[in-house]
Amino acid sequence: MSKNEADILLVEDNPGDVRLTREAFKDGKIANTLHVTEDGVDALDFCYQRGEFADAPCPDLILLDLNLPRKDGEEVLEELKADSNLRHIPVIVLTSSDSHDDLVKSYDLHANAYLTKPVDPVEFIDTIQTLEQFWLSLVQLPECDSR
Repeated sequence: MSKNEADILLVEDNPGDVRLTREAFKDGKIANTLHVTEDGVDALDFCYQRGEFADAPCPDLILLDLNLPRKDGEEVLEELKADSNLRHIPVIVLTSSDSHDDLVKSYDLHANAYLTKPVDPVEFIDTIQTLEQFWLSLVQLPECDSR
């Protein structure tokens, strides 16, 4: 990724987790923009730039909860990874589920990583900051193709 600022899409319906994620990114050293959708349908609309998200940027990274209203995280992941224009976007499953079945299914659907959200708020923020440092400082990410 050649640009210095990353567009990150957080797909999360829990306001507390959204707040903690915003706090963790705010404290980070990397310039980025955190976009939030609260369900799977809106997440896909954001990625496909449909409806109210017609002017949305292509996300450089997606943080995806599994337990979402309207369309769950597995369905979102499956659709993103089936689309040749979107499959290159790294999708990090960030969920409260520590179920082995959820873990295996997420990787079967080509998740790039699976993280279980820590219950402790300080540990949660540390996890997000470590994720940010790795994915946005060390890893080279492809840029989105024009759609």
